Amino acid sequence: MDSIVRFDKVHKSFGSNQILKGVSFEITQGQVVALIGRSGSGKSTALRCINGLETINGGELHVCGRAMHQPGVDLHGLRKDVGIVFQSYNLFPHLTVEENITLAPRKVNGIGAQEARETAADVLRKVGLLDKAAAYPEQLSGGQQQRVAIARSLAMKPKLMLFDEVTSALDPELTGEVLKVIEKLAADGMTMVLVTHEMAFARNVADQIMFMHHGIVWESGGGEMLGQPSTAELNQFVSSGL
Repeated sequence: MDSIVRFDKVHKSFGSNQILKGVSFEITQGQVVALIGRSGSGKSTALRCINGLETINGGELHVCGRAMHQPGVDLHGLRKDVGIVFQSYNLFPHLTVEENITLAPRKVNGIGAQEARETAADVLRKVGLLDKAAAYPEQLSGGQQQRVAIARSLAMKPKLMLFDEVTSALDPELTGEVLKVIEKLAADGMTMVLVTHEMAFARNVADQIMFMHHGIVWESGGGEMLGQPSTAELNQFVSSGL
């Protein structure tokens, strides 16, 4: 199966600080990949490189058929194919939930108002918030706002969804409602990359878990790898409960 994402010896530095030190991995259509590791291991940087928010310094990176390592890559087109949801919801406070969701499809994809509203209703149904279409962000809980942020990305009909620690600002109950939405997307066949510290969720939902350490993929495998690490570094990470 053709790869959606392919890292080939990717390097990324910020000044003299080398974050990615030759990262290589591949993601195929329909796969759910969880990136785990300590802060500074490179997992969020790798995610941001996929979406073109960071430019790599070496190696090759292919995303949805685009060569990200070459100059002049079409970032506008890329971001139609790749949705990203961050820890902060980044909703427009002066717009309703429906308006937050319909804005990009109308402005970027040029679809009409009626089609945009139908799309909003469809994605809000998927995240269990159809009844909140007329609400404003301040009227929603943190978990509901995060689900709206996911719906907003889904409205662009992406080929790939990226999630960067989307539950880290939420309490356990709200975390659960957001993870259920992501679990449903996985069951529906959405290709996803998640940076997460939720080990149980990664074990149950991800097809592949990649433990990043010292700027490389140190160990990778299925959920069973968290119960039987092959390296001392992953064993220590799992044992620490980080």
